[in-house]
Amino acid sequence: MIGTTMRTLLAGALAAGTLVAGASSLPASAGAEEALGASRAAVEARRRFNAAFEGKTIAFVPITMGVPLTITWKDTIEREAGKLGMKFVLRDPNLDMGAMTQAVSALIGERPDVMVVHNPSVQLLAKLLKKAEKAGIHVVQINMASNTPTSAYVGADFYRIGKETAEDIVTQCGAGSGRSGKVAIVEGDPTSSVSMEQVTAAKAVFAAHPDIQVVSSQPGYWDANKAREITASVLTQHPDLCATYGVWGIMQLGAGQAIKEAGLTGKVLNYSNGGGPQIICDSIKAGLIDKYWSFDAKLQGHDIMTAVKMILQSGAAPGDLRTVLYSDTRMITAENADGACWQMPGQ
Repeated sequence: MIGTTMRTLLAGALAAGTLVAGASSLPASAGAEEALGASRAAVEARRRFNAAFEGKTIAFVPITMGVPLTITWKDTIEREAGKLGMKFVLRDPNLDMGAMTQAVSALIGERPDVMVVHNPSVQLLAKLLKKAEKAGIHVVQINMASNTPTSAYVGADFYRIGKETAEDIVTQCGAGSGRSGKVAIVEGDPTSSVSMEQVTAAKAVFAAHPDIQVVSSQPGYWDANKAREITASVLTQHPDLCATYGVWGIMQLGAGQAIKEAGLTGKVLNYSNGGGPQIICDSIKAGLIDKYWSFDAKLQGHDIMTAVKMILQSGAAPGDLRTVLYSDTRMITAENADGACWQMPGQ
């Protein structure tokens, strides 16, 4: 009886294809994968997914690789592209804008499938990005937008950050606060979308509140030493300054130093934003920055690759898509700074 039952079970298993010498002995066919529990639809979806990326090339052109933000983007893009079977190419102009235009021009001739660019200004690469799309290259812009829209923009919503920052400054410095209402703005490069959007949004908020007085709005050109000089000068003229707002955190650390040197830490509020590497959280805890709108560079790198995956699978031609992925942001203060910042690759 037992022998008959075992023979029956064995025959059924063999007929169903569930008893085999090993999974590796199955032929590479949809039917074989179905025998392992994969549906025909899932098998076909995987094949289409792999085919969309295998052998494709993605090129990354940052402004410079010398900052935590771009180092982290590069690490994430290269790692995720490798998993997809894509070739990764880096062209680092190292803050040389002439070298940057040359790098983008050369890549247009080389025809990568996707180009990820970090625009130093709204105009510098505008014509080249349009040319890249006409040459059949999808362009993803990261954090700094050009006047030319492309397949995707991935990055922070800097207009919203400027608006939210200004609204908080109004609360802290405006009517009923007991403070002067005086505010200084440290811009980045005035031709950069990051600076333009934030300053435009902030000044629109301030204009609606006559109790707020913008006593200075000067470009720091992303330089911490320049931000320090500007802020020290403003504090000499306006020792009752309520707040300073810089459009990039690393630069605005210089303003924090000027406030500290003037003995005004905690009295003059320092606002900024940007990627949140550990140096920012350390500086917040040290009192150099009071409120900081942070986005995660690792997640931005992942969002870049998410955009790339959607673009290449869509089958759309370069120029047909105009997508935006805004990065999530959080406000960091001394109260929540522990564990709020990300580590650079290898740390």
